[in-house]
Amino acid sequence: MEARAFLRSAKISPIKVREVIGLVKGKSVDEALVLLKYSNRKAAFILKKLLESAVANALEQGMDVDSFKVKNITADDGIRMKRYRARAMGRAGRIIKRTSNITVIIGK
Repeated sequence: MEARAFLRSAKISPIKVREVIGLVKGKSVDEALVLLKYSNRKAAFILKKLLESAVANALEQGMDVDSFKVKNITADDGIRMKRYRARAMGRAGRIIKRTSNITVIIGK
C-alpha cells in the first residue's frame, strides 16, 4: 500500500531539490514533515507541500498513515526555458532556466 504525489515543472533546479531530498528519504512521514518545516530552503517548502499532498491522497484512499515512511522521492529534469541576454559585439548569450518534475511515494 502506497500513495503518490507529483509536481510537474516546479521552477527550481533539480540539483537544489536533491540536496533536500537526502534529508527526508527513508524517514517516517511525521519526522520528514518536521525536518522540512524547519529547513531554510525553497526546495524544503515545495517538498513539504508535496508530502502533505501524498498524505492527503493516502487518507482519501482509506489508508492508515501513522506507520508510513517516505519510500522514495525523485527530482528529474523538467522543461528548460531558454532565454537570451545581450553580450559584447552584438552577440547573444544563452540562459537556461531549469525546472523539476518531483515525485513523492510514501508507504510502509
